[in-house]
Amino acid sequence: MSPKLLTASSALAMFAALPAAAEMNFNRIASFPVASNWSGAAPDETAPEIISATADGMTLVYSDSPGGVIGAIDITDPANPKPLGVMEMDGEPTAVSIIGTTAFVGINTSESYTQPSGMVKAIDVPSMTELARCDLGGQPDSTAAAPDGSFISIAIENERDEDAGDGRVPQMPAGNLVMIDVTDGTLDCTSLTRADLTGLADVAPEDPEPEFADINGLGETAVTLQENNHIAVVARDGSIVSHFSAGGVDLDNIDVEDERAALTFTASQKNRLREPDGLQWIDDDHFAIANEGDMDGGARGMTIFHKDGTVVWESGTSFEHAIVQIGHYPDKRSDSKGVEPEGMEFAVFDGTPYVFLLAERSSIIGVYDVTDPANPVLTQLLPSGISPEGAVAIPERGLLATANEYDGLEDGAARAHVMIFEYQDAPAVYPHLTSEGADRLIGWGANSGMVAAEDGTIYAVNDSFYAFQPTIFHIDPGQTPARIVDAIPVTRAGRPAQLMDMEGITLDGEGGFYVVSEGRPGRGILHAIYHVAADGEIAEVIPFPKELMAVERRHASEGITRLGDTLWIAIQREWDDDPKNHVKLVSYNLETGEWGAVHYPKAEPATGWVGLSEITAHGDHVYVIERDNQHADAAVTKKIFRVSLDQMQPAPLGGALPVVTKEEVRDLIPELTATGGYVLDKVEGLAIQADGTAWVSTDNDGVDDHSGETMFFSIGKID
Repeated sequence: MSPKLLTASSALAMFAALPAAAEMNFNRIASFPVASNWSGAAPDETAPEIISATADGMTLVYSDSPGGVIGAIDITDPANPKPLGVMEMDGEPTAVSIIGTTAFVGINTSESYTQPSGMVKAIDVPSMTELARCDLGGQPDSTAAAPDGSFISIAIENERDEDAGDGRVPQMPAGNLVMIDVTDGTLDCTSLTRADLTGLADVAPEDPEPEFADINGLGETAVTLQENNHIAVVARDGSIVSHFSAGGVDLDNIDVEDERAALTFTASQKNRLREPDGLQWIDDDHFAIANEGDMDGGARGMTIFHKDGTVVWESGTSFEHAIVQIGHYPDKRSDSKGVEPEGMEFAVFDGTPYVFLLAERSSIIGVYDVTDPANPVLTQLLPSGISPEGAVAIPERGLLATANEYDGLEDGAARAHVMIFEYQDAPAVYPHLTSEGADRLIGWGANSGMVAAEDGTIYAVNDSFYAFQPTIFHIDPGQTPARIVDAIPVTRAGRPAQLMDMEGITLDGEGGFYVVSEGRPGRGILHAIYHVAADGEIAEVIPFPKELMAVERRHASEGITRLGDTLWIAIQREWDDDPKNHVKLVSYNLETGEWGAVHYPKAEPATGWVGLSEITAHGDHVYVIERDNQHADAAVTKKIFRVSLDQMQPAPLGGALPVVTKEEVRDLIPELTATGGYVLDKVEGLAIQADGTAWVSTDNDGVDDHSGETMFFSIGKID
């Protein structure tokens, strides 16, 4: 196996004391921004959805529906993927499957929901030229290639209009399944066979809506009828081998509300219809389904069936709960299918059969060892780009690739990526932080400021994304991954405190904390320091003085630290009275109640803005994180600087402030790219232990327009 991930930059050294390699794991080695596949300016939205690979495993091809293209990527060196360009498809490509070097692309050309149409094209991948096309007589959704390469199956969905008839089926015309022979590497349109799927389901039997298809070694196509909550197994001649309801699942300890801005896993849903999307054969008798839901359902997990309809195994809430523990739970999707498992892949790596389950809304890949289909084992959770839609395994090369469809250009988030993982004799790199092993299910996210305690543990706060659940998290960084061992609710009179935006935390020396809140006065959120007792109860509120409030702006407190009797607060960006590219480090004397400040000179932004996001005192210096608001290749400034304590001499507010001199300590971009991902924008936490060991963390924005990935790592001794 390639050692790229382990040697790419002091890469894994930063994760501190990882055990000796003793088992095989998947680790990410590269992220490819698909916008780079355009020779000129890329469109505003690029969305890699379904992905496949040539037989030699050297080229990836993905469908891009909004772009109207397929794209190709050279992965001869998988750690350094190269663009091969795009090819227009004369419609909306919905899926792609490759046999040899021929890509078979399903293309939607429908004029309307009631007049669906589409075709399948055969594309020679090396030359990116069209070999053949067949009319499908309807709107294709997914494609599947027979293991022996003899034919393809295409799920003709003829999807419903969610704005018509209350968005419910039946909405004619009905869908079906098409099968076409592959001869001499191309399509034989004269062989087209259409399997009738009407009359099978209990839900709208006259209007089957096939979603996903896969073919086993016997040439049988299993197809999910998502809105119908049904599954059919179809022989090569179009006859029905078996069919059955996908059924439902009882779900307990789930979150079903998104308007509370809190993670509350206390609800239940009974007989939640599975409504499966993705499906993958495990062997000739068993297949797994991803229970995404669509019209009425969404069981939030995976089920394994025998092809006779017997449920062999059900994940229940275990998959979602595992995602909750690593901070990837998408609270804004709580009332609509939760983590939303959608795509799937299956492959055998070094003798071990794996199912890869893609959770679209939490941007996680669950890796299940299915050696025993009746007792799968969740072995890993891998971080993908935002909204993984499709995956392809290349076991001969020890590779897995995912296509992540969300493009965040308009939302200021990361653009769409294809991500590549390698099966390695190495420790699992992700997750960096988990609450697994705590005495209860602890959900977390949007972590901001941090501070190290005397015993070496770390406390962190979440920000206002969880407006109804401000929390201090107690972290043990000595475990791998680091563990959240407790969550302390911040309260007023015993109830969860509201109208706070906690962005920094420091110790009060007596078992409690000082927390700083980034204010939004228009929303009733104070610019203030909060003295919080060890049990989380707010003991005192110290609002910012009038001299600061007279010049305040929204982008304010982003960190707090204590030097003796003085608290120091980092202000993120310029306020009304600050010179360009200068921000305040504000002081508050706990004994005298006096306020003051110094000016800190920050970098000129290359793009967007640059600001401070943390301040931490250690030894003879205070350390700050200075960062821009850019992702991926646009990121320039993600650095730690320090200022000598002898310069931290505050002047009164309202007048001229002394300007401190900063010294660069660490450029964090090498660490932020060391795990094969793109650079995350929000580096927001810095905690320094007594021996000088520094820990850095990122804010995952509560998994909102964000993959949910949280990096939490040590950079070693900071002195």
